[in-house]
Amino acid sequence: MNRQLLSYAAAAIIVALLPFLGVYPIFAMKVMCYALFACAFNLLLGYTGLLSFGHAAFLGSAAYAAGHALKVWGFPTELGLLFGVAVAAVLGLLMGLLAIRRSGIYFAMITLALAQMVFFFFLQAPFTGGEDGLQRVPRGTLLGVVDLHNDLNLYYLVMAIFAIGYFIIWRTVHSPFGQVLKALRENEPRTLSLGYDVDRFKLLAFVLSAAIAGLAGAAKTLVFVSATLSDATWQMSGLVILMTLIGGMGTLVGPILGAFIVVLLENKVGDFGRFMAELTGSNWFLRLGESVTIVIGLIFIICVLAFRRGIVGELLAFLQRRRARA
Repeated sequence: MNRQLLSYAAAAIIVALLPFLGVYPIFAMKVMCYALFACAFNLLLGYTGLLSFGHAAFLGSAAYAAGHALKVWGFPTELGLLFGVAVAAVLGLLMGLLAIRRSGIYFAMITLALAQMVFFFFLQAPFTGGEDGLQRVPRGTLLGVVDLHNDLNLYYLVMAIFAIGYFIIWRTVHSPFGQVLKALRENEPRTLSLGYDVDRFKLLAFVLSAAIAGLAGAAKTLVFVSATLSDATWQMSGLVILMTLIGGMGTLVGPILGAFIVVLLENKVGDFGRFMAELTGSNWFLRLGESVTIVIGLIFIICVLAFRRGIVGELLAFLQRRRARA
């Protein structure tokens, strides 16, 4: 445990120093928002065994709710963030009450259908701005003192938000509640036979995952001062599944690594393609750089074929085999 705490402390120090090491703060904040989103999804899939195809609904609903509260209602930044989380949690409760009645592919399809209903509501609702989205959301100040229009100040706020969300997930996984969730993932009928209210545990996990995903969405609105339909599309739900599987489902660090890889590819594949096109004179690299989804898809195929447990999962399995041989 002490070694784990030391590793977390070292990681926190490194992340805190990133802006001074030449890393663009907006890029780092985007990674943290998506990493928290992926960690929230992993709590549901990796530790409870529930595959949701509609998690983008929570990210998007919190983004719109926080943005509207900050821009139109004039909420303080802290209350705007909390309002976004509350909206995502309530939506998670409503969707969960309907979805947990089924399991497997039926559960996944119900969450997808409900998320699409939420998406079309955002598309037509007057307060969302339609296809233009909710623009120029004010960042405000933290506790009325810290100016969040400064990217560095906002960076440390987003870092704190990520740390809080990650700690909640870590504490949940290592609690008796988390042990029941793992038992549900491994053998639901046996867990039911032991006297646990399976549906209640599923619903609690679903709502908690939705709330933390909403926290990521509200923070993302502050970073980009906008909330758009892309936050609520089914492609975003697919993207968070991709992040989780690439990094390692059922691991605490895996979704963070997966989010970093996906965001890095989205931001740097085009630059790499243009560099290689100028270097070789071939337009093939230019076209490849413009097709980020193809590159991400190829990496996903490689991970599925070569790293069935994800990058972190395979690394942990390798270390366990070495210890067993020793």
